[in-house]
Amino acid sequence: MGSSSSGSPTLVIVRGNSGSGKTTAAREVRRRYGRGCALIEQDYLRRVMLREHDSSRTNPVAPTFITATAKTALDLGYHVVLEGILHTGRYGGVLRQLIAEHTGPTHVYYLDVCFEETIRRHQTRAEPINVTPEQMREWYSARDLLDVAGERVIPETSTFVQTVATILATSGLAGSPPLTPCPNRCPHCAAKAQ
Repeated sequence: MGSSSSGSPTLVIVRGNSGSGKTTAAREVRRRYGRGCALIEQDYLRRVMLREHDSSRTNPVAPTFITATAKTALDLGYHVVLEGILHTGRYGGVLRQLIAEHTGPTHVYYLDVCFEETIRRHQTRAEPINVTPEQMREWYSARDLLDVAGERVIPETSTFVQTVATILATSGLAGSPPLTPCPNRCPHCAAKAQ
């Protein structure tokens, strides 16, 4: 783990249970950063692109596909914000491998929110998803940490604004320039800058 002033892209991993705020926070981190930062959402890749169930009873493609997508974006110079529940039982090995093989800065965050609070937050979503508290209970895994060096636990008392600010500041993305052609050398972006 390190600062993003190294000239290498930064890998940010944001994990937590359903309803913990990880997707909203990750999207805002990427929005504030702008071009040059890839947002990789577990739910989108697994449920939309692959249409794969998240089950330990199968040999899922999603864990390898998601980390390969992140690795490709990093190799092409994009800072990456990877977010999802990413249970350690299914994703821990491939995430630790991604972290070990990434030569640039890596920052891992776990949004630690109790089950009752995830239910409350789920009920106040702007775009609700059709799941019951019983289904959320099945998915819930208390403090499912990766146990990697420097992993930061963000408590449920952290507000949305505080969580986003923490991720931007501690990952170095707040002051890290884009490393990709767009917006650095892209004619479209250059024209907008004039």
